[in-house]
Amino acid sequence: MAEKDKGGFFSEMFAPVGGFGVTFATMFRKVKTEEYPEVKRPTQPRFHGRHQLNRHPDGLEKCVGCELCAWACPADAIMVEGANNDDTPGGTGRFSPGERYGRIYQINYLRCIFCGLCIEACPTRALTMTNFYELADDSRADLIFTKEQLLAPLQPGMHAPPHPMAQGMEERDYYQGKVDGGTR
Repeated sequence: MAEKDKGGFFSEMFAPVGGFGVTFATMFRKVKTEEYPEVKRPTQPRFHGRHQLNRHPDGLEKCVGCELCAWACPADAIMVEGANNDDTPGGTGRFSPGERYGRIYQINYLRCIFCGLCIEACPTRALTMTNFYELADDSRADLIFTKEQLLAPLQPGMHAPPHPMAQGMEERDYYQGKVDGGTR
């Protein structure tokens, strides 16, 4: 029994030295430093980064203001306020092919956990996630993105809303992908 106690005594005595051995061994390894701001590594294709509100090929917004993304968000980071499209003379005009559009759309990146549940909830594929990941800022207010910041840029052939639906097209034609950018 005395020999067992000696083994326990020696293992306790050399335990701090064993930890130092690990530290000492890593001191001479080459450090793998990433030159992050200067050299950016590409992200994987399915990386969940900043959100984007997409457009139809003619420029109308895909968001119909249904607010399902806000309901699906577990972090309560999305705020959507829908409004009716108004094609009457003197009205606000048409922003999306549906009855409604997202008049106010905000994502609070201080709360967002990038889970992608909002993307799954969107019935029109209006909301997707890009590969952009540089969202750090020194102002809390700058991390609440508005609709204007989230909307996809207008591509050649697109027209800025509000404008009427493409001539001869109905709402379902937009969602079936039958509308192209040149149709007016």
